[in-house]
Amino acid sequence: MSTPVSPLAVALPALPPLAGVRLGAAAAGIRYKGRTDLVMIEVPSGSTAAGVFTTNQCPGAPVDWCRTALKGGKARVVVVNAGNANVFTGKAGHDACAATATAAARLMDCPAKQVMVASTGVIGEVLPHEKLVAALPALHETLSEDNWEAAARGIMTTDTFPKASTRTAVIGDTEVRITGIAKGSGMIAPDMATMLCFIFTDAKIPAAALQAMLKKGVDGTFNATTVDSDTSTSDTVLLIATGQTKHPRVPAEGGRMLNDFAKALNDLLLDLALQVVRDGEGAQKLVRIDVTGAKTSKSAKRIAMAVANSPLVKTAIAGEDANWGRIVMAVGKAGEPADRDKLSIGVGGTWMAKDGGVVPGYDETPVVAHMKGQEIEITIDIGLGRGKGTVWTCDLTHGYIDINGSYRS
Repeated sequence: MSTPVSPLAVALPALPPLAGVRLGAAAAGIRYKGRTDLVMIEVPSGSTAAGVFTTNQCPGAPVDWCRTALKGGKARVVVVNAGNANVFTGKAGHDACAATATAAARLMDCPAKQVMVASTGVIGEVLPHEKLVAALPALHETLSEDNWEAAARGIMTTDTFPKASTRTAVIGDTEVRITGIAKGSGMIAPDMATMLCFIFTDAKIPAAALQAMLKKGVDGTFNATTVDSDTSTSDTVLLIATGQTKHPRVPAEGGRMLNDFAKALNDLLLDLALQVVRDGEGAQKLVRIDVTGAKTSKSAKRIAMAVANSPLVKTAIAGEDANWGRIVMAVGKAGEPADRDKLSIGVGGTWMAKDGGVVPGYDETPVVAHMKGQEIEITIDIGLGRGKGTVWTCDLTHGYIDINGSYRS
């Protein structure tokens, strides 16, 4: 079922070649007809790798494969398919990963443990990996440093636009580049990252330092977003460093030398995470929720997530209804410390309620005008401490039902 491009979509940026990375996409016929559904991304021998994965207790076979493979801290190629998640498929799921990795390793002349695999799509159907394996040799022949857009499109499922971002950073006096692609639209409540995201840099950074930066960066970006409160079984974020740019040596632990790199990485992660929220299934509005005055920052984030995941709040936003009472309800159900008589609620820069009641002389006019926009801001002050947190979500429209009611047809 085709859907129109999200009204919140952003244009794909210019994506210059990144030293050491070659990409390609092909139509393997795994589920879709007439579109690419298989992506291969090659990096040089010696590339270091890090990853963060779903906290869902029923993860897909590709997640298990990558967790094991990443113990070596090296990667040579990433193989991704769309249309079939290879989840809840038992031994057949592991066999599909092993067959894919073995075939790709043969093409790359590398160990199978340096092949990272990822899958996205329908859960519970055996992946026809023979189609995937058969398509790999021809796909490998087409790999190019200029195929970023093709790769971004090849990993899409219900996405309405391809997602990519690029940044530069400085290590010592040397400029390095970071570029990433992502996919995600529904089943988005990451407790790690989004459904699939692959990031590459031409810097030479030890795997341990990559892992530390990625985990920290994901916590304030992908882990601070939600579309529908459902944590995917396939969530994967990989960060791979090709080491093709010469710069001062980075110690194993990273350290201050990577401050600028970490800042650029975090900026890229947030960009990609918000693109996913902008493409939330049926979404018409991007919503930012800022919570201050909580007992702790962890408490603030939990409160913000309770608001972000509330169907009543999200449908009110879709209906452009300035119903601040639903926000109060969501704060109260979060299970975090809150005092009704100290709570304050604001939308679009206008305080609607303070100290447990409506603001005297409150004029709803500017709030109504704000609710008609595509980007909504909600501010909540708990009034109990110094904890603060920010999360992003989207509204909940009938389009979400339309898409998910016919997802397998």
